[in-house]
Amino acid sequence: MLALAASILFVLIWSTGFIVARATVPHGAPELVLAIRLTLVAILLCGAALFARQDFPRGRRLALHLLAGAMLHGVYLTVGWWAISRGMPAGIMSLLGALQPLMVAVASVVLLGDRLPRRTWVGLAIAILGVTCVLLPAIMRSGTGSISIGLAIAGLVAVIAMTGGTLIQRGGLAGDPILVSGGVQNIGGALVAITATLIVGEWRWDNDPMLWAALGWSVLVLSAAGLSLLVWLVRHQGPTAMSMLLLLVPPLAAIEAWLLFGERLGPIQLVGFALALGGVLLGRSAPARQTDLTEPA
Repeated sequence: MLALAASILFVLIWSTGFIVARATVPHGAPELVLAIRLTLVAILLCGAALFARQDFPRGRRLALHLLAGAMLHGVYLTVGWWAISRGMPAGIMSLLGALQPLMVAVASVVLLGDRLPRRTWVGLAIAILGVTCVLLPAIMRSGTGSISIGLAIAGLVAVIAMTGGTLIQRGGLAGDPILVSGGVQNIGGALVAITATLIVGEWRWDNDPMLWAALGWSVLVLSAAGLSLLVWLVRHQGPTAMSMLLLLVPPLAAIEAWLLFGERLGPIQLVGFALALGGVLLGRSAPARQTDLTEPA
């Protein structure tokens, strides 16, 4: 029951990322917003870990935490937001993101020696088809002719970084408390975002109430709560099962955009949502193989 509740809550929280990005980009430079967001989250979680008297990692474990955070929080978010702010349609970026669970599944088999049952692969295929149906109208409206090679590469780099950061959550880091893991890994992400801010050199920040509201939600809900749930799910369910939940994010984001912004939600998108949900349920219904899941956030 706890795992089901955590899964549902994670998907609901993670799906708001598209809404936050849409609300934020017009009012602040993406790299600057992310640098502030990740720094605040690192301070919040590290402070909570110190208050709870939790021991911080050292040596190789510290380096792995920072690397995981740099990939999962830093590169994924910074490069992804940069691509969207430079013209990458959000629908296409979401479709690229739908490849992440497939990348995680393949990497888990090739690199970690996991054995995934056939229903997991079938579920993945059905869910990806469903995500494609959900995003197809937006992709057809925006088209792909205006997407440069640089933006396409940036989108793939962002997805690959998230895949790597997710896989690092398997191993010796899983024994560390989530507060410590989240705090240290957000330091790694913040360092990437700060570096990107200095390189891009854009300092746009108009103090609009929407910007502050989106920042508050990002810090307290998306990062502090959402990423902590992500780490917990990876540790307890494995990277492939957790990543399959991400396939439900684009359909939920489309519904949220329909509710908040009046974006069109047609029959093909509703069918796509049903396929995505069915595929995820099928893929995650396979009996979990007992493995040594140890790793951070």
